[in-house]
Formats: sequence, C-alpha cells, structure tokens
Amino acid sequence: MDTKGIDHMLSVLQNTAAQAASKTATSVGVASETGVDFAQVLQGSIDKVNQAQVQAHEMAEKLAAGDKTQNLHEVMIALQTASISFQEMVQARNRLVNAYQDVMNMQV
Repeated sequence: MDTKGIDHMLSVLQNTAAQAASKTATSVGVASETGVDFAQVLQGSIDKVNQAQVQAHEMAEKLAAGDKTQNLHEVMIALQTASISFQEMVQARNRLVNAYQDVMNMQV
C-alpha cells in the first residue's frame, strides 16, 4: 500500500501544529504556503483504502465461487493488505481528532 499521502498529510498537520503553538501563522496561511489541499489528500487516502478493500473482497468472492485463476495466497495477502490499510486509516483519523482537540483546547 502506498502511504505517501497519509505521511504527507501527517507532516502538514505537524507543521500546522508547530506554527499554531508558536503563533507565527494561521492554518490558512500554512495551506497557502504549501499548496496542498488537505481535503484532496484525505479523500485520496480514503479512496485508496476503499479500492484495496473492494479489490480484496472481489478476489475472495471469486475464490469462493471456484474461480481457478484466483490463488489462495494472493487473496489472503490482498485481504490482509486491505485490513492493515484500514487500520492505518483509523489511526490517522485518531491522530487528526487528537490534533483537532488540541487546537480547540488552545487558549487564544
């Protein structure tokens, strides 16, 4: 699985949190400086996880239906990859929620 999008998203969030802590810039200023649309990065990551899950599910259905072209090992690897990518997405979401809560708890 490609984790570049999630890694990039986390680095942008860390930069934003560091700048918010030092009160040198607002989150809007950070977004315009980096040129990265947070919503697009997040949506792209979610789409990749969804695609991995759909592909693994389709492979498992074909194997269960008796399709001789499906290899059990490949299906199990695809299912585990989809599961791990979903767990990774959940952890990224948890970090985003924690970052949001930290920002909301900051005194202005």
